[in-house]
Amino acid sequence: MKDLNKVDARSKVTKPSPAHARNKLNKVKEASLLAAKREKEEALKSAAKLASGSTAKSENDAGGLSTLQQKMQQKLKGARFRWINEALYTTTGDKALEMVQSDPSIFEEYHSGFSAQVEKWPVNPVDVFIGYLRSKPKRLVVADLGCGAARLSATVGQQHTVHSFDLVAYNDLITPCNIADVPLPDDAVDVAIFCLALMGTDFLKFIREANRILRIGGELKIAEVVSRVSDVDAFVQALEGQGFKLARTDASNKMFIMFDFTKVRRSPAKLREAPGLLKPCIYKRR
Repeated sequence: MKDLNKVDARSKVTKPSPAHARNKLNKVKEASLLAAKREKEEALKSAAKLASGSTAKSENDAGGLSTLQQKMQQKLKGARFRWINEALYTTTGDKALEMVQSDPSIFEEYHSGFSAQVEKWPVNPVDVFIGYLRSKPKRLVVADLGCGAARLSATVGQQHTVHSFDLVAYNDLITPCNIADVPLPDDAVDVAIFCLALMGTDFLKFIREANRILRIGGELKIAEVVSRVSDVDAFVQALEGQGFKLARTDASNKMFIMFDFTKVRRSPAKLREAPGLLKPCIYKRR
């Protein structure tokens, strides 16, 4: 008979102590945490590598400029545009011509900034004038006074004869001059257009020049920034005093107002100044 007090060594089971179990669990946790940490580090390295490649591409696309440098460059361009804009609005046509011909880059910088602004408008007024001229089956002689990049001529120049004038010959379509003295004979034009171009303090001289080159019954078409025309009646009265008759006003666009006049007589021999008739476009100081 077996001694019940003796136990076979093979059947003896040794249970782990609570401390041993905790140590084993802690090791498993540590291994899991280490694996997770390594996985996170690898993910961060991959993200950093992608970001580095993207940044390098952006810098290459922007001529090697970083994002911060690009932002600073845009701010400088904006400040330069505001300065040029204010200078053109607060000087005479002669002074403006002298300024941009001494440094033609001024004209290019201005129109670059101007184009960026107008692109944000719901409607570009030059497109309105283009649509109008396209609707005319008869070939017309058109003077685009303050033409900018001469988009009007580039678009409808095959359908109509378009003479484009501005301070600088931005391209081959443009004749550079002071808009108060364009190289066209009297009574030679059917339509004269000022598309956001009445910029000088002596802009009534531009209007008188439009009268000179227009035939009797010819059309004067103007688009101007709404905020500049503080008194529409006074503006219309001043132009009618220069030999025009108002045919139509369109204030439906919130950005610009349009006027259609007809030449009914020549401008009077003497010019009566009308200071403050159009407000200059001056930006708030930043």
